[in-house]
Amino acid sequence: MKLLLVDDHVIFREGLANLLDAHKFEVVGAASDGLEAFEKARSLKPDVILMDIQMPKCDGLAATRLITAEMPEIKVVMLTMLEDDENLFEAIKSGATGFIVKRSSSEEFLNMFAGLEDGLLPFSRGMAEKLLSEYTRLANSPVQDLLDGEETGGNPILSDRQIQVMTLVAQGKSYKQISEVLGLSERTNKYHMAEIFERPHLENRAQVIAYAARMGYSGS
Repeated sequence: MKLLLVDDHVIFREGLANLLDAHKFEVVGAASDGLEAFEKARSLKPDVILMDIQMPKCDGLAATRLITAEMPEIKVVMLTMLEDDENLFEAIKSGATGFIVKRSSSEEFLNMFAGLEDGLLPFSRGMAEKLLSEYTRLANSPVQDLLDGEETGGNPILSDRQIQVMTLVAQGKSYKQISEVLGLSERTNKYHMAEIFERPHLENRAQVIAYAARMGYSGS
């Protein structure tokens, strides 16, 4: 897994690179602002970008929108001191697939980050709950009409199998774990996820979790 680190604090960035290198992650480059991150994403083609929010010239949220619009295959994980709700929600809307606060311990960070390879979303403790709570709060918004199928002639947007897959995703299960529960191949699960993204116009696993919470599919 190739990583690009984006943070304007050089000492923090170098320390993070050393931590990742020590645990066999491949750091292919670094950037100190959002525009530099965009250019390096184009040239280095990383699998994952660890992105700070507050940076000069172009902040991390704007950079995430630029990168995910042109290179949607790249995962962007926010790594920031800013753990307020507004930045969390804006990061997800911008296309981020995770949100880790810098006060996390090295062990917590590495555990969350390593889960990316298994399809897990890296969220610091409390961040995923905030995300679910916010989208649940929006359950009665006008967008609900589309999600409930009122603009699809009353036909359900998702099949029963897709609801099963989405429920397990919302509970934090990896594709491998979902396969074990449902008796499906990982390839089949990924196909269902692609269909889930397409039908309610969802763009990543984080938005699927939020949608699942709002539709009542995220219970344990």
